[in-house]
Amino acid sequence: MVSEDRKSNFAGNTIFSDEKALIEGLKSGSEPCYNRLYKLWVSRLYRFVYGYVKSESITDDIVQETFLRIWTHRAELNPELSFKSYLFTISYHLLLKELRRQVQNPLVGEYISYVTQLHTSDEITERAVEFDQFEEALKRAKMKLTPRQREIFELNKEQSLSISDIAEKFSITEQVVRNQLSAALKVIRKELTDFSFIFLLFMFYNR
Repeated sequence: MVSEDRKSNFAGNTIFSDEKALIEGLKSGSEPCYNRLYKLWVSRLYRFVYGYVKSESITDDIVQETFLRIWTHRAELNPELSFKSYLFTISYHLLLKELRRQVQNPLVGEYISYVTQLHTSDEITERAVEFDQFEEALKRAKMKLTPRQREIFELNKEQSLSISDIAEKFSITEQVVRNQLSAALKVIRKELTDFSFIFLLFMFYNR
């Protein structure tokens, strides 16, 4: 005969393995269900957002705001619909809102708004998968750079090191750094033509 505690644990594990049941619990105000959904998705969502912005503070803000909205609007959840789609749609729009705030060029801002209007929630979910593909494509593209071009590209675009700092690091002129970076970007852009929008975000967040 199974003890009451083991019955309880078994029931809990059964519920927690069923995302639909978790969403129904969250919809009813269950904090354990909310916490379980948070643990299931927070790492994936964090990686998705950080991949665009390369900023821990901005990523933390967007991820926490996303889950806050999930909790605040829990009564509106539909267990029959994709939670992943709902989650990534919220974070995607928060991401674009942050980008529009940072970008000074009004034409770029208009373009971002236009792209936002084009995408449905399903397409945004697909964009999360597309980002994984972008990361792999970027790795392949960087293999086509010279060793120095790759170093400069990664230092500037992925580690946010300034042109002057890179010049000092390698004991070269700033113009040489700019030339190497320009050559690297030409190769990268060519290789990432299928990921133009993600590349746009990547470039603006890693200027």
